[in-house]
Amino acid sequence: MRVVAFVPGSISDQILFFPTLDDLKRYYPDAQIDVIVEPRSKAAYRVSKSVHEVLTFDYKDRNSLADWGNLVGTIRDREYDVAITAGESWFIGLFLWLTGIPTRIGYKGKGAGFLTNTITPNTSQYVAAMYHDLLKPLGIKTPCPELTANVPKPDIQWAQQEQKRLGIHETGYILICGGSSQSSQVDNADTSYPVASWQQIIQDCQHKQPELPIVLIKEADDENFVRSLLESCSNLKITSPDDLGKLTAIIGGASLMLSIENAPLQLAIAVQTYTIALLGSTDPGKLLPTSDKFLAIKSHSGKTADIPPATVLEKIWGG
Repeated sequence: MRVVAFVPGSISDQILFFPTLDDLKRYYPDAQIDVIVEPRSKAAYRVSKSVHEVLTFDYKDRNSLADWGNLVGTIRDREYDVAITAGESWFIGLFLWLTGIPTRIGYKGKGAGFLTNTITPNTSQYVAAMYHDLLKPLGIKTPCPELTANVPKPDIQWAQQEQKRLGIHETGYILICGGSSQSSQVDNADTSYPVASWQQIIQDCQHKQPELPIVLIKEADDENFVRSLLESCSNLKITSPDDLGKLTAIIGGASLMLSIENAPLQLAIAVQTYTIALLGSTDPGKLLPTSDKFLAIKSHSGKTADIPPATVLEKIWGG
């Protein structure tokens, strides 16, 4: 069986779709599963264990009819048996109908008339579980499994060497991911957290547990953020993983991660690292699974920046 999944959205969206792909592969181990994602999200599949090939298509671009036509041709040539779409686009529904794929699964809504099997999306539940419901027409009606990540061995080895370089391989460490985070699912204005607040949290942690190192994940656009933190927290350690596999591996080694809403948050869930998530307007129940390992602090105003550092520190020390 050959399956293609259309998964628009960010890296976070892809990771939340992993349980659907993993369960599909578990029930149909001989299935060849491909995904079609936006170019910005292809990196997520470095840590997926179930996908055969990742194709890219910019769903949000002003694609010409020729662009769509080329994609139809590519899909037709591969002779897929099943298509699953995680979006609710009238155009994607039409597109799937044009490909001639016999089984076309998606949500009820725009474009559903072009699909062969539809389900009503339960938007009030954990997003990964909502995606997993798309497998019901294939006879898979078990609960959504946990997020998991398959980290390549070279990335694990890199993380081990990075921990030695930073001098944290024997102590454990608190990991902070709070910079620009282009992989955030929502508007950065709602998810960013002020440098001054991070400084207060870091300084309190260093005062209470001076022997426990604090490591900051530095992303591409975090120069100003990192520089500002180092001015007041000079013994802060910095790591800059250059791909998602290395990032996942360094997250997996942390004793605790503090994070805004972003892709690293989902990676922490996938590797079962204790995590405190600072959320703006997003419902924690949709973003995080029910587990003692993952705690959410939701802003009363809908903006992450308005979460008091004292509230975060209370979660850290109180659990």
